[in-house]
Amino acid sequence: MSVPPELAWLVPLALPFLMGLLVGAIIRRAMKLLTALAALVILLIATGSLSFESVRESAMRYLPTITSAAKDWVNVIPYSSGAFLVGLALGLWKG
Repeated sequence: MSVPPELAWLVPLALPFLMGLLVGAIIRRAMKLLTALAALVILLIATGSLSFESVRESAMRYLPTITSAAKDWVNVIPYSSGAFLVGLALGLWKG
């Protein structure tokens, strides 16, 4: 299946834009989840159910794994495309 020449110019614009929308929506929802999780952890530390050292130790153990996974995804996402950046901004705003 091929794209007609009249519409072929849309493909390089539409795909990064849609990827930006999806990434923006995912980041927005992940930030909401992380905020709620941080509030829960602070509440548990304040009540004495968790110790700060155990939370810190767990975070330091998993942080290298998370950052290496993020580095792998940076190579896949077209973050230098203007259409992607517009889609990302809209996804973060409206997500």
